[in-house]
Amino acid sequence: MRYIDLYKNSVKRLEESGVREAGLDARLLLESVCKTDRTVLYAHPEREVTPEEEKTFEAFLSRREKREPLQYILGEQEFMGLSFKTEPDTLIPRQDTETLVEDAMKDLHDGMEILDVCCGTGCILLSLLHYSNDCRGTGVDLSEKAVELSRKNAELLGLSESADFLVSDMFSGVTGKYDRIVSNPPYIPTKVIGTLDPEVRDFEPERALDGGEDGLDFYKILAGKAKEYLKRDGIIYMEIGYDQGPAVRDLFMKEGYKNVEVLKDLAGLDRVVRAHFY
Repeated sequence: MRYIDLYKNSVKRLEESGVREAGLDARLLLESVCKTDRTVLYAHPEREVTPEEEKTFEAFLSRREKREPLQYILGEQEFMGLSFKTEPDTLIPRQDTETLVEDAMKDLHDGMEILDVCCGTGCILLSLLHYSNDCRGTGVDLSEKAVELSRKNAELLGLSESADFLVSDMFSGVTGKYDRIVSNPPYIPTKVIGTLDPEVRDFEPERALDGGEDGLDFYKILAGKAKEYLKRDGIIYMEIGYDQGPAVRDLFMKEGYKNVEVLKDLAGLDRVVRAHFY
């Protein structure tokens, strides 16, 4: 079958399955299987797809029709200009979370120690280490598979010497003190999870989504325990839901943190809470 025909047929199938960006997803799947780039679709639409390529593409397309996230099918996602391996045991890195990294980088100095709580793929910690000098970090996650994936991403990015990852239920396995703590914890209220898009609801790990009845369970732990692991003049940065800014800010103010601020993302929505510990 010709490249253009396979592409058009796949776009139609994905649209019928309710995939929002059917054209983009079909193109990316096709490029991954055929080892091509976006110019081929326009410059060489008549290119013949081999039977082997077509078979692999069909398997990928069937998975996407069932609303499995593209990032799990392709096994990677770009974040902060870096490529991270993705697996179904971890949340997919999202552009919204880049706001947290960018805000943390503004206050990050050479040689600092960083702790990433609920590290997932390791994308937050590894991005900070990649774009800084002589910093070191530790990432913790309750999931053994998430920790394994973080280590793999650290190796692929050449950061194994500066990043350690360990299995820990929040702070349970953490020792020492850090200059900066970062976290993208589960923050979706339990009752909301059933209303999410199928890609999230049916495929991403629920334990990495569910923040309890009010979505604040993990922020309560962070507010109560983080100061035990922060050095004086340390700062914690946390991603939040768009409507959680005031509640999370209040939690940290009640625990004695100073200069607690709610920071917005590029869309103007509350996205990060930053709190100082003196």
